[in-house]
Amino acid sequence: MQKRTLIIAGMHRSGTSLISHWLAKCGLQLGEKLVGPGRGNADGHFEDVEFLKMHEEVLANNNLPLSGLTDVQVENFSIYEKEKLRSIIKIKQKLYDQWGWKDPRTCLFLDVYQELLPDACYLIILRDYQSVVSSLLRRDFKQIDEQFMTRKYLPRLVWQKFKRTRQLNEYYNAHATEFLKIWIAYNQDILKCIKKLNSGSFVVINYSMLNNADTLLFSHLKNSWNFSLKYFRFKDVFKESQIGEDINIDLYIADKTLIENAKQLQDELMGYMLGD
Repeated sequence: MQKRTLIIAGMHRSGTSLISHWLAKCGLQLGEKLVGPGRGNADGHFEDVEFLKMHEEVLANNNLPLSGLTDVQVENFSIYEKEKLRSIIKIKQKLYDQWGWKDPRTCLFLDVYQELLPDACYLIILRDYQSVVSSLLRRDFKQIDEQFMTRKYLPRLVWQKFKRTRQLNEYYNAHATEFLKIWIAYNQDILKCIKKLNSGSFVVINYSMLNNADTLLFSHLKNSWNFSLKYFRFKDVFKESQIGEDINIDLYIADKTLIENAKQLQDELMGYMLGD
């Protein structure tokens, strides 16, 4: 069998875990040890711990948040770090004829992966900026909300009746712009990457498309990229209840040029969508 590698790349809260869950059900090897369930992903993150730890190491060495939630470019990817990453890839290639991995932080290092894995296939997952920023805001504010909801009756009542709405608006005002800038930075890196790739080595999708057209992507993986997989219905891993309602983030973004930049970037990426 021809060696095949799938790089799953997409911004945080874009459905990368959901789609990786589906690919794992279809039989794709995504790692010997995966990150389990956690905040915002009850079914698991489906992130290969080896790649995750490597990405976190590089971020720490560049004084950037381990979460990868930053719009700052990684300035230094040392020879030592590159060789460590090369060794991880070499072992995967030796063990498996077909494999892949998912970690949103991958988007920060796409130029490195293009060098180390020139024949890889790229599954690019795009989710609109409004939904991604909304999801990040809801997820992080939920932590604050839960802290107050575990308190005794009176403080909990005061929080619910008088403080929660004000605190929520203050949190959204404080962080919406930050998250939008991160969405833009990640997707700019993705666009820069795919413009360097052969058109046959990447596809752009979103999770909502797979509800009705999972066979289109499955067929592409199997027939165009020669991955040996067994079809599993995407609808059997998708849970509508886990998708929250969008926030009107325009209300919390003072710099409207950021929204225009995000819209233009989103439209350009959507032009690459599978099936269009």
